[in-house]
Amino acid sequence: MPTDEEVVQTAAEAAEGLIFDRYKQSAVRDVDVTVTFEEGVLDVDIYLNAPDDEKAQRVADEAARAAQDAVDDLFAAEDAAGSDQ
Repeated sequence: MPTDEEVVQTAAEAAEGLIFDRYKQSAVRDVDVTVTFEEGVLDVDIYLNAPDDEKAQRVADEAARAAQDAVDDLFAAEDAAGSDQ
């Protein structure tokens, strides 16, 4: 079972990775990725200030989904490793 810290780090890295895959770092005016994982509940909040507000909102939403997918993959990998034992 991944630790809460591993879950938070995995989600944050996935979200930031997607954002900076879509935008050059110099184009991003401000970004804040807040991730919490408490009692089995993942909460991802992303603030992205970048050119084209409509695209920025879409990218922020995609980044939140990427964070959730990365955490799902983390748990799936842990489950697979546990079933091999």
